[in-house]
Amino acid sequence: MGAVKTKRMPRAVREQQMLDAAVQIFGRRGYMAASMDEIAELAGVSKPLVYLYLNSKEDLFTACIRREATALTEAVRAGVRPGLPADRQLWDGLQAFFAHTAEHPDGWSVLHLQARTHGETFAAEVTAMREEIVAFVTQLIAVTAREAHRDPDLPEREVAGLAVALVGAAESLAAWANATPGVTARQAAATLMNFAWAGLGNLMEGRHWTPSAGEA
Repeated sequence: MGAVKTKRMPRAVREQQMLDAAVQIFGRRGYMAASMDEIAELAGVSKPLVYLYLNSKEDLFTACIRREATALTEAVRAGVRPGLPADRQLWDGLQAFFAHTAEHPDGWSVLHLQARTHGETFAAEVTAMREEIVAFVTQLIAVTAREAHRDPDLPEREVAGLAVALVGAAESLAAWANATPGVTARQAAATLMNFAWAGLGNLMEGRHWTPSAGEA
């Protein structure tokens, strides 16, 4: 059989088709099992054209990670409206996060599962995305603390730790929600708000949990 015939179209459009196909294959089959042949076939192009545009399987996977990471961070930022109370901003951000991961399960698989387990270079791309989201949540928690306290200075490490814990919980919950039939983005967001914000709300008002007397 001859090479796959392709219609002429702008390079950027063709490249996005290739990335769409690659995200689907990588997300469902895994990085190691995915082949350039099936990515090319799904995209409707020849394998040499995939290599011409994206160089190698490693470069293609990196491009997928970067595109999906950018889309996720942009979705979260777009979902949050400045000027609202901090709990509403967090609620809107969580809904945007869970809606995006539910609507793009293959992209989320690439970020949450595949990229983290197939080499330091790929993992570093995801780490950069997480750091951006953690910084965003850290700022939100810090602003809330300043608004809630007369003496608003929560230790910087504590604020950063809370943000890391919240983002980690959201990532794990998204993976669970995508694997559990019937769980909506709103339900996942409500679960995390009920788990996290009640505790954060008490912390913002200066009500800290401490061990009982005699406990370490």
